[in-house]
Amino acid sequence: MDETIAWLRDRPYYEGQIVDQRTVPGREATVADCPLDSRVASVLAEEGIDSLYAHQATAIEATRDGDDVVLATETASGKSLAYTVPAFERALDRRATTLYIAPQVALINDQTETLSELARGLGFASGVSVDQYTGRQSSAEKEAIRERQPTVLLTTPDMLHYGILPHAHRLWDWFFQRLETVVVDEIHGYRGVFGSHVALVFRRLQRLAERFDSDPEWVCCSATIGNPVEHAAAVTGRPAASFSLVDEDTSASGPRHWLLWNPPEYDGGGGSASSAGGASSDSADGGWGSGRRRSSHVETKRLFVDLVERGYQTVVFAGSRQTAERYADESAADLRDRGEYDLANSVGAYQAALTDERRRDLESRLQSGDLRGVWSTSALELGVDVGGLDAVLLDGYPGTRMRAFQQAGRAGRGTDPALVVLLGGEDQLDQFVMRTPSELFEKPPEQAVTNPENDHLLPDHVHAAARENWLSTDDDRHFGETFPDVVAALEAEGVLDRRTTDDGVRWLANGSPHHGMSLRTADDREVKLVADGDVLATLPFEDALRDAHPGAVYHHQGRRYEVTDLDLGAGVAELDRTWADYFTRVLHDKTITVETDHEERAFAARPDVPVRFASVTMRKQITGYERRDGSSGEVLGQRSLDLPETTLETTALYYTVPEDLDSEIRRVTGGHGGKSATGTAPTGDFPGSIHAAEHAMISMFPFEYLCDRGDIGGLSTPRHPHTGAPTIFVYDGYPGGVGLTRAGYEDIDDLARTTLTMLRGCDCADGCPACVQSPHCGNANDPLDKTGAITLLDGLTED
Repeated sequence: MDETIAWLRDRPYYEGQIVDQRTVPGREATVADCPLDSRVASVLAEEGIDSLYAHQATAIEATRDGDDVVLATETASGKSLAYTVPAFERALDRRATTLYIAPQVALINDQTETLSELARGLGFASGVSVDQYTGRQSSAEKEAIRERQPTVLLTTPDMLHYGILPHAHRLWDWFFQRLETVVVDEIHGYRGVFGSHVALVFRRLQRLAERFDSDPEWVCCSATIGNPVEHAAAVTGRPAASFSLVDEDTSASGPRHWLLWNPPEYDGGGGSASSAGGASSDSADGGWGSGRRRSSHVETKRLFVDLVERGYQTVVFAGSRQTAERYADESAADLRDRGEYDLANSVGAYQAALTDERRRDLESRLQSGDLRGVWSTSALELGVDVGGLDAVLLDGYPGTRMRAFQQAGRAGRGTDPALVVLLGGEDQLDQFVMRTPSELFEKPPEQAVTNPENDHLLPDHVHAAARENWLSTDDDRHFGETFPDVVAALEAEGVLDRRTTDDGVRWLANGSPHHGMSLRTADDREVKLVADGDVLATLPFEDALRDAHPGAVYHHQGRRYEVTDLDLGAGVAELDRTWADYFTRVLHDKTITVETDHEERAFAARPDVPVRFASVTMRKQITGYERRDGSSGEVLGQRSLDLPETTLETTALYYTVPEDLDSEIRRVTGGHGGKSATGTAPTGDFPGSIHAAEHAMISMFPFEYLCDRGDIGGLSTPRHPHTGAPTIFVYDGYPGGVGLTRAGYEDIDDLARTTLTMLRGCDCADGCPACVQSPHCGNANDPLDKTGAITLLDGLTED
């Protein structure tokens, strides 16, 4: 691999992009004795498995002992055997059932095939059978599955919610009466709104199991995260003390050679981010230090084509379907230009929107080696079996260290060496990693966060639970301390009927609430995007206001459209094809009202500066949009919009700026910009300073917690009516909050220090996309003052 890396350094496009090179050493496998049922052992031996890794054996024994288990190890470490062995043994012994739950149908398909093959090896007379139950099956297929009464049933949280729990007593009693094992795969993916919904679905599942006198063990499989036990407990509703943690990976692996590859800066005065040329010269209106960099997509494509041509089976993880599709096509075209026609035909794009047949074909060709290169979304990041690859390219930092290492885990065949290249984009997280590689390789993994106590989601799930089985007063064990208030409110609405029985008060549901809920969002309002009579896509209501307003340029499947009309009453946006070479970005005004202050703590270095955690209402009004040049990002013009105000009731952390730091910020930012609120002192660029600090802190949330940058919002104001002082708010971007700002509030000092480190490490003069500018800013990133933001955070964190 050293020879290949040296070869990359000699390529014509290499200009010093490698900013860090290191090798993560491989390891030999550690096996352990684990007595197995002879029939299971025989089937595994036929598959070439004659021993178990130590972590597999530990997890199996813990499950046999009646413990819940969290297995948090790397991709391709053989986690599936840890639940397959107990599931099969229990089915062989007493026809006990296992429920396997995974977030994606592709993963369900993969596991169904693997487990079915093992079950067939046991023979029909064994009584062990495997079936999947998903929304893609017909009613007749589902009925046939129930009649077969499989011992291992694989499903998604969505189908558990829609198709199993509501019919437990009528159609699934045989399954729940024998339920002994629940497997939750990819549990780290259950976070945010989806995770909060699923956590409530699992509480309903546990509640129903108890009504059928079953008490299953839960086996949770996770990538490496910072809080595996706490997260598993939050998602499943099981006590943290019930879990055994297995997090030492004892599988064999080869060395992984990591390169951190930072695309060159280009002329900020108008150079193209996607140009294929070399370094630009410095210029008076931009140049070096502008923070603008050559496209990571173009850099990734060059590496991909070279590595495939050199004989490396390579996968690229890209950030979107459009990127994967476009650059797979361009990569194939480049290979054809080099005369490599066979290789060009062995390049593909993999993403969730493909048909099942197409995905399975690509997976099979990857396993066989026929497919030499793939551009993929995160769909291949999950545990779909595609064998080992020679090289993995990460086109942009994937947002979290957990995801970076999970994607990198796709590289490596056995103990052979593998190459991983992480290419940086322009934004804060990417450039922070490029400047401080030790933060990527040495910092503990991020924490996963979910909020099953979300008061916006809880009522619908309590209603659904009452439809599945009557509610009683002791159901607060499953739904928390607010359960009595939720029941009382639902009863007052006529949603629940109270009955008094010899066993106490019971509540029964009116109606069937399940199909009125979506587990993937907190807002059921949607807008269809229609072009030439065809529905291209469906967006949540607020996303539509941002991305499908009149005049918006919308990209779909490599084509560009302009929104000509948005009818919110009908839930339809009309689009026409366009060849405009600009993109659009909305502008908005925001206000935040503090409804209730819940908790207060202080910065460790500033006991006089309180940080509060609160329930807030955020109101946002989209006022217009900008047209920006597609190459340079230069503003071409602005248009106004007349759209409805939206309201978000959520949670937030907030803090005020003390008077001494207020004065210091105004001093270091030059004392320009007019007068203070009292009219007695120059303000400097104070609004820009707190605005920049807000942007920077929000941008670093994904470095501490498993979330996306868009999951968090913020507001800074020189004077807020609730505090009477300059105030910075950071809020959860979902109704009721999903636990992110709660976590940020509890770790405010670490978050502030990480943010300060990022700001200090950026070598731009005035602020750039790599430190304080945000693509989500509704004020067009104006004003911003990086120096003032550093002054503020330094004053809040220095000891």
